[in-house]
Amino acid sequence: MTTTTRRKTSTTSGRSAAAGRNHTPAGGGARAAGAESVDPAELPVRAGEEAWTAAEVAEVHAELADDVQRLKQEIEAAEAALTGLMRDSNDGAGDDQVDAGTKNINRESELQLANNARDMLDQSERALARLEGVGFGVCESCGQAVGKARLQAFPRATLCISCKAKQERR
Repeated sequence: MTTTTRRKTSTTSGRSAAAGRNHTPAGGGARAAGAESVDPAELPVRAGEEAWTAAEVAEVHAELADDVQRLKQEIEAAEAALTGLMRDSNDGAGDDQVDAGTKNINRESELQLANNARDMLDQSERALARLEGVGFGVCESCGQAVGKARLQAFPRATLCISCKAKQERR
């Protein structure tokens, strides 16, 4: 399933979760220092790309931080909607099959939205932690630079284009 914000972002599907599951960050959380703690000269770039500037790093950092806040709000809203759907599912006395099916589809849809938001939140928090710490811009598969242009388009990227293509072919 694909979720559209400003860019298309792929998320994992088939992940099950309880409706009231609490979110815990995958990367252990980001430091409070923010974008100022990042030295743009230390971020890797591919051959032919210009080095990162402080303004570009601040822009990527701000985008990731905004995404984290937005996704937390989406998760809260989805969990509230799920709570309401679960509570209302017991009031189905006299419902026909279509009504029961509609309620099931609504619940499953809300569950999937909440799970997608959690996955994206994990990715955003991890990217933010990597940006403020170590590893941002380095491919997790081959160790080469992911590419500045790719990270500006999709800051959560952890694989370079060739490794991502290999992964998708599998």
